[in-house]
Amino acid sequence: MDRITVTDVHKTFQLKPGQFVTIDGQSTDSVTVLDGVDLTIRKGEFITLVGPSGSGKSVLLDIIGGLTQATSGKVEIDGKVITKPDPKTGYVFQQYALFPWRTALANIEYALEVRGVGKRERTDKARYFLSLFGLSGFEDRFPNQLSGGMQQRVAIARALAADPQVLLMDEPFAALDAQTREILQSELLRIWEKINTTVVFVTHSIDEAIYLADRIVVMTARPGRVKEIINIDLPRPRDGDIRSSTEFNGHRGRVWEALRDEVNKAQKDWALSPVYAA
Repeated sequence: MDRITVTDVHKTFQLKPGQFVTIDGQSTDSVTVLDGVDLTIRKGEFITLVGPSGSGKSVLLDIIGGLTQATSGKVEIDGKVITKPDPKTGYVFQQYALFPWRTALANIEYALEVRGVGKRERTDKARYFLSLFGLSGFEDRFPNQLSGGMQQRVAIARALAADPQVLLMDEPFAALDAQTREILQSELLRIWEKINTTVVFVTHSIDEAIYLADRIVVMTARPGRVKEIINIDLPRPRDGDIRSSTEFNGHRGRVWEALRDEVNKAQKDWALSPVYAA
């Protein structure tokens, strides 16, 4: 069953007054970031988006989440056209985005509080999700008393506590050290396999994309289009040992083959297209 349908989505950004950029030898005051994106994501699927910087991965995520409007085209979740943030959708950013004046428990409770959930129920649920992420005993800690990895655990727990049907994740582990990043990848998969929500995950890491995904969506250099969708047929549940398998290395080579030309194109594109003021 299809959960998310992206149909012919375009997104163009207008530059600030007096600013211009050179694209294909022409001066323009607007930049097209997405150019006709079509994508269908099934219920309970884990999708990763990869592509060079500027390919519109995060913009596409924002459009799916209703945080940004497409210039044309549409996104539907369960047949409903998305024009604004939907309660069915959770979002996890690269920055932890926790309320510094709230404890870990109270940060998770907030997602339920705004939905009108009663105090006892939201506290019980917040404690449950803290325990899922191995944070029992840290309920009363404030964000500045937690490590980066622990803060991101709280942020993900907060998003999941509201029982989202769709979870959007924009490079949530990018700021973490390599060891913590791998631990959180495994924890995310462990919990995802329990709750079966649909996940769309943006990353620049090929290994992360392969380890997490059912399918990898490879985006072209700007303007972003879907270049290729790669099925990841590695068995689940997955553990860290799978990263050294022949099958994993085969997927790594295939994803890089799809990405290589786009990365090179993006580097040349940005070098030749500086923004300048009139």
